[in-house]
Amino acid sequence: MSKRPFGLAVAQMGPVQPDETRRQAVARLLAMMREAHARGAKLVVFPELALTTFFPRYWMTEEEAVARYFEKEMPGPDTRILFDTARELGIGFYLGYAEVASDGRRFNTSILVDTNARIVGRYRKIHLPGHSDHKPQAPFQHLEKKFFEVGNEGFNVWETLGTRIGMCLCNDRRWTEAWRVLALQGAEVVALGYNTPSLNIHWNEPVHLRMFHHLLSLQAAAYQNAVWVAAAGKAGVEDGSHLIAGSAIVAPTGEIVAQAQGEEDEVIFCQADLALGDTFKQHIFNFAAHRRPEHYGLILERVGAGPALGKTPLP
Repeated sequence: MSKRPFGLAVAQMGPVQPDETRRQAVARLLAMMREAHARGAKLVVFPELALTTFFPRYWMTEEEAVARYFEKEMPGPDTRILFDTARELGIGFYLGYAEVASDGRRFNTSILVDTNARIVGRYRKIHLPGHSDHKPQAPFQHLEKKFFEVGNEGFNVWETLGTRIGMCLCNDRRWTEAWRVLALQGAEVVALGYNTPSLNIHWNEPVHLRMFHHLLSLQAAAYQNAVWVAAAGKAGVEDGSHLIAGSAIVAPTGEIVAQAQGEEDEVIFCQADLALGDTFKQHIFNFAAHRRPEHYGLILERVGAGPALGKTPLP
């Protein structure tokens, strides 16, 4: 089978401290965008909430959060240069940020921008982790359920940059349903931004499991859905709170083909062969030939787990 090369880059960010301005954060993104372009990338993936520190760790009012950390327009005064540079270089990008919609609703959002600097896709995070109440005994807060609404636009795939690209954000990577919905729409590449604390405030999870489960989720999703995964994280110590690194590009084989080495700003790249996904879609995960949705009804009928009901006992 002939190859279909696609230059794919992931731009990991080191910590963004609370006193760092948007212009400073954007300058870092621009430097990595230029590096990604120089290495042959057609698409560069930036992290979740890439323009600010991970503010859901702080207890504050929603109004204060909006004033300090949310984007009222995209592009805006500080982010316009990202779009102008992308057009100049002829490179697409994925960017995560906190969005205030025109009706005032708040979302954890990512966008997909093409080589003409047009926003061709938008995703609003669906699987929000954390809590909405104040937990003063916790080492930090994880208040995504306070500051954001559940995304209202579903999981979608966009035909752009010569391929089909889906998007998700952070905690979505742990939910198999998100990946399968994208794969059923023909996704070839899935872009993912994340900010993942090293500590789990809800239970005493061993630190090493945070990275293990992060990579496990990416590798299983890539393999079981025959997609390329480009995952960009924010990493290092932000205002005393540590975020895991582990930004990675994963092939449809489930193999990690590139991974960040440290916890600072770093670009990783590979010449992804999209035809590799075609092979797995044809010979292993051929949905049309092997899926049996008539037996999957429970996935839609239930939210929480429970016993099997109404089953006739075997004779």
